[in-house]
Amino acid sequence: MIFLIDYDQRIGKLVSLQVFSEDQRELAEETRLNLELDLQAAGFMREIVTLEAPTEAHIRKTHRRYFETLEELVKLAS
Repeated sequence: MIFLIDYDQRIGKLVSLQVFSEDQRELAEETRLNLELDLQAAGFMREIVTLEAPTEAHIRKTHRRYFETLEELVKLAS
């Protein structure tokens, strides 16, 4: 699966998460590029990434910062 993440670093929150199947790779990349260009043109500075994993649970574990608050991450680290 391919996951397209729109993350606002300024406020530390996930804005959106879109899921694509493997056979939609081209669509996922096109969607990512268009989103980045639209946000940049509007003056927004957000992190737009695509990640591949078997399930959403996998990316929630390996890329926790997109899904958990800073407080939750600090608590996990201690």
